[in-house]
Amino acid sequence: MIVQLNIPDSIVKSIRLPENRIESELLKELAVALYAQEMLSFAQARELAKMGHYEFGQLLGERKVIRHYGEEELQEDLNYARGV
Repeated sequence: MIVQLNIPDSIVKSIRLPENRIESELLKELAVALYAQEMLSFAQARELAKMGHYEFGQLLGERKVIRHYGEEELQEDLNYARGV
């Protein structure tokens, strides 16, 4: 399933970034927010953000988002990687 979000032009224009970076920055923000609320695993969030493991970990650190990683998170990441 693919979800598309409609963001009003007035909002997009108020984002002070070059047009070619807006989508990637919004995806990063959404990934960080969903990870912080424990709605996505680390692997899922970094996939959404289109970032590597180290790079996304650094972004979380910059945002002072605490990594939540225990046995359950490990199993979820393994299942996600297997496509289960």
